[in-house]
Amino acid sequence: MSSWALLGSGEFEPWSEVADRWLLERATGDGRVVIAPTASSREGDAVFDEWGRKGLEHFASIDVEAEVLPVRTRDDADREELAARLEEASIVYFSGGNPYHLSEVLRDTAVCAALLRGIARGMGYAGCSAGVACLTETTFDSDSDELDAIFKPGLGIVRETVFGPHWDMIDTWVPGASEFIVSSVADGHAFVGIDEQTAMLGDGAQWQVRGRGCVHVRRAGEFARYGDGDRFDLSLPVDGRVTGTPHA
Repeated sequence: MSSWALLGSGEFEPWSEVADRWLLERATGDGRVVIAPTASSREGDAVFDEWGRKGLEHFASIDVEAEVLPVRTRDDADREELAARLEEASIVYFSGGNPYHLSEVLRDTAVCAALLRGIARGMGYAGCSAGVACLTETTFDSDSDELDAIFKPGLGIVRETVFGPHWDMIDTWVPGASEFIVSSVADGHAFVGIDEQTAMLGDGAQWQVRGRGCVHVRRAGEFARYGDGDRFDLSLPVDGRVTGTPHA
């Protein structure tokens, strides 16, 4: 069974330990967390390295073994020796940055194949911000200056869904952005907005919320909001390479 920790923001901060522990309790593997700051790599090595350092320090503070996966480019993502680092890991952790860039680096690479194999065998998936938004068929290019150009192809690991991390902050950055995003979600698809310093933890069907904010779920035109400690059902259609069954 797959396990997911999806954060709106605030990776590697003290509040997120509850999500890390939840995932480690359920994941298979050797106990390692593999930290992938790939989404930030377009911002330069200093930013990439800083996210890696934050992750290592965070997991050291809670006595969990962790390492940084040095995947910055598609060439890196196609290196079999880097992909092999996921094979026995308990958690892969994709931190924030640009979700479209993350999707473009990973798509159809050795690391992506190892990621899918890992999830299928029970490796936990932790994603924050870009690490959440990249999962779906449609994601965001956060470097775009125009709302009309913000939507780009994602990884398509999770289907018929759009995630909106930082959901409680979106309109403070770009007025009207939340309404534009929600109105652009295809008919029949779910929208899931995750506030900052908030996580949804689950197995792909049943979820609980932890953190200071809420998870906002829109299905069939209706919104529901869930806060810390709340539980809710939401089946996320997942790529057949993860579940072992073909996708229709």
